[in-house]
Amino acid sequence: MTATFETADGLTLEAAWSTPETPRGAVVLCHPDPRQRGTMNAPLLKSLAGAMSDAGLAVLRFNFRGVGRSQGVMGDGTEEVADVDAAVRTARDTHPDLKTGVAGWSFGGVVALRWQAQTASRFEYAGIAPPVWFPDDRGRLLPEPGELEPAGRLFVIGDRDQFTRVDDLRSYADSIGARLEVVEGSDHFFFFREEAVGKALVEHFG
Repeated sequence: MTATFETADGLTLEAAWSTPETPRGAVVLCHPDPRQRGTMNAPLLKSLAGAMSDAGLAVLRFNFRGVGRSQGVMGDGTEEVADVDAAVRTARDTHPDLKTGVAGWSFGGVVALRWQAQTASRFEYAGIAPPVWFPDDRGRLLPEPGELEPAGRLFVIGDRDQFTRVDDLRSYADSIGARLEVVEGSDHFFFFREEAVGKALVEHFG
């Protein structure tokens, strides 16, 4: 079901719900880097939304600012934190009695975790192959471990990921008490491994 919601800085963002008849939880799902054509309609995200909805979770996908029909201008992952905040608020307003989680693939996983750091969120989180480091040696893309409150967190990565070393993500996961699941035979895009990623997220949020 298509939808829209407003950010705190006055932008209208395009969104879509995948909602089972009787949901038992809600998950906000964030898309990969729009500079690499990432949108809420990326095949992996649609597959994950379907898997979680089939398992009883209401899933809210949305386009970050400047993507698709969402207003505004694309940022660098800083401005988009406000988009995640608005999406989480929308999910909680829509399903106030349900437990809420946040998840994201790649860029979306980075932004969702930055949102957790900035809001001291203890919601369950799943990051699908988020890059740990800037590619130009500017440092770490993900929040410092001390910036995060304790929470149930999961990372999923393919053992052939082109952008993130498994050992780097494992080290980061250990530093924040998160669990890491490695999908064998998969790269960053999880072609033909969508079911494995969906299963991991269903088990985590379920």
